[in-house]
Amino acid sequence: MELATIFGSEVVGTAMLMLLGCGVVANVALARSKGHGGGFPLVVFGWGLAVFCGVTVSYASGAHLNPAVTVGLLVTGDVSSAQALVYCAAQMLGAFLGSSMSWLVYKKHFDAELDPATKRAVFCTAPAIRSHGWNVVTEVIGTFVLVFVVIGFGRGGDPASAVPAGLAALGAVPVALLVMGIGASLGGPTGYAINPARDLGARIAHAVLPIRGKGSSDWGYAWVPVVGPLLGGVLGALASGPLLPLLP
Repeated sequence: MELATIFGSEVVGTAMLMLLGCGVVANVALARSKGHGGGFPLVVFGWGLAVFCGVTVSYASGAHLNPAVTVGLLVTGDVSSAQALVYCAAQMLGAFLGSSMSWLVYKKHFDAELDPATKRAVFCTAPAIRSHGWNVVTEVIGTFVLVFVVIGFGRGGDPASAVPAGLAALGAVPVALLVMGIGASLGGPTGYAINPARDLGARIAHAVLPIRGKGSSDWGYAWVPVVGPLLGGVLGALASGPLLPLLP
């Protein structure tokens, strides 16, 4: 697969993921939005559909959309080091662009919202109870589930398929349901970043966009949804070897 194809496809897919994912948080959280007060179940459902759309439009690259997935597939040998760097760079750019577009959609609602923490929550995650060590554990376990099940999906399919390795090889619906399941079951403590680009790329957007009254970008917490998911992705990939069956 050409690196240019990987880059373009991952930018488009991750931007779509973030536009719709940050969009559902904005709809639920921001003042005077028609979805205001919709609650966490709507956020979980919306993020699942965001994954569905992101995977669908980035089939050409295998739709990783997540450095933790890419690093996991690097560990299993499904992507090269050069490809992994391009994947991750594209995912960061896509996350920045998609989250920025969500701000444009809800610009007047950002202006009407008085709470800086609510504005930041549209872009990036924060823990319900701040305890960095335990927050990392939560993100490690959530991302372990993501990558382990993604690899399990792939091994349960057709090993002769020419579809690139990654989420696109699984079909968009199972992956969307997987992310919804992680959010519903494991998302309460940290907001289930489970994706370093999803959190860091959007946090950078929050920091640089001219958002009225936005407050801090909470950089003291920013390492948690990067380190935790990367560790979880590596552990999920390593566990897949001995624990998952491989079709002959």
